[in-house]
Amino acid sequence: MLRLRVLGPLGAEVAGSPVALGAPRQRAVLALLIAARGGVVPVERMADALWRGEPPAKATVSLHAYLSNLRRSLEPGRPPRAPAAVLVTAPPGYALRLAGDAVDAWRFETWVGRARGAPAEEARRLLAEALGWWRGPAFAEHADEEWAAAEVARLTGLRAEAGELAVAADLRTGRAAQAAADAESLVRDSPLREEGWRLLALAQWACGRRADALASLRRATAVLREELGCDPGPALRGLEHAVLAGRLD
Repeated sequence: MLRLRVLGPLGAEVAGSPVALGAPRQRAVLALLIAARGGVVPVERMADALWRGEPPAKATVSLHAYLSNLRRSLEPGRPPRAPAAVLVTAPPGYALRLAGDAVDAWRFETWVGRARGAPAEEARRLLAEALGWWRGPAFAEHADEEWAAAEVARLTGLRAEAGELAVAADLRTGRAAQAAADAESLVRDSPLREEGWRLLALAQWACGRRADALASLRRATAVLREELGCDPGPALRGLEHAVLAGRLD
């Protein structure tokens, strides 16, 4: 079975064994097709992206060579002249054809979706495993490429949401101390996401740390005003009023 990884350094395994993906631009070809999430990427767009708007005259020839090399690596058992089944030709370009669980980023998205509606204990299990697949920033070696920007931002936001869901599940199952520690990490990594601050204050309140909960909510206000020029939304304002009144629903 073929497995691809982009939640950190780009990697591939066939039947559990690591596969060499070649030189940097060849690796970028695979990463670009993964970022397209199964969509067809036209040849001209690929060449423009890979050479940052200045493709050489023989860019198409080089691109074909990269794809041929990747096909041999990713489908080592494919008979000669048999059509590729993974990196397929799909006019006007190429596409990656794999099951949803073959790419760690695709699988991560599926598991987070399952966790959203799962009972708390099951959600904790799903999210702990899914978050464990991350070995660094999404598309780590290509994160500064324009073609990767949208997918990097989407996956980074999804990772932050998964962390928030995990903290919420800890709170629902009585693990307040763990929730408070993890929520501190959330607000450190994503200080502009109000949900992290809300969960941090709730966890601190659940631990009997009312003063810390108030301090966190005021830190949130200061950060949002300084960075975004706006006040917190109704969820944080309402929580601060509840903590000040000494009662939470």
